[in-house]
Amino acid sequence: MAISEHKRRQHFSDKDVNQISGNFDSNRHRRPLSMDERNEVLPGFEHVNRYWDTHSERVAAKIQPGEYYVTQGNQMIVTVLGSCVSACIRDTVTGVGGMNHFMLPDGDKASLSVHPGDPSAATRYGNVAMEHLINSILTHGGLRGQLEVKILGGGQVIAGMTDVGKRNITFVREYIEEESIKLIGEDVGGKLPRKVYYHPKTGIVRCKHLKKTANDTLYVRENSYHDEINVAPVSGDIELF
Repeated sequence: MAISEHKRRQHFSDKDVNQISGNFDSNRHRRPLSMDERNEVLPGFEHVNRYWDTHSERVAAKIQPGEYYVTQGNQMIVTVLGSCVSACIRDTVTGVGGMNHFMLPDGDKASLSVHPGDPSAATRYGNVAMEHLINSILTHGGLRGQLEVKILGGGQVIAGMTDVGKRNITFVREYIEEESIKLIGEDVGGKLPRKVYYHPKTGIVRCKHLKKTANDTLYVRENSYHDEINVAPVSGDIELF
């Protein structure tokens, strides 16, 4: 599903990017959660790293590759993307929504078909990553006809994996079209990592392109995740989360 450059910029504006520049995500803008704040989490997401973000004044959940998070409350979801992609999905009426973070595996059978009957590892990983997120949103009050999605990531940032980001983008676009979910914005491709902040209650996504990173944590994490999913079994069920 193609989306115009105008529409992309409409939802990922320079104003949004500038608002998260500088030390927005430094440790001085976070504190541990109180007991009441720790309890404000949907069942099944207690393992996700959460903290109080003093800049935005709300609970923030930081997801890693292979994770996803859903909330009904006034929370923010944060991640850093290189070659991986994230889908930010929400019910526009109830405000329940979430975000995932995934990458497709390589392999001779790693086709980009979105059909459930496709036997490839790529299709099964991609479908599971999207279906876990969507089904959790529906379970917690969302309605399929009210869903909207924004997609981010898929950069060419890992040496030796020149097409993995592009494959991730192609898959998630085709999945969204196949499932008839309204795609209203995207910030994908390029050669830079992205820091993403998503507020499901309002649908606002803030995305900062990282011209440099403080260390190689992102690259180590994505390489590790890439290696892990490529040695997973290619038959039977795949459990990502």
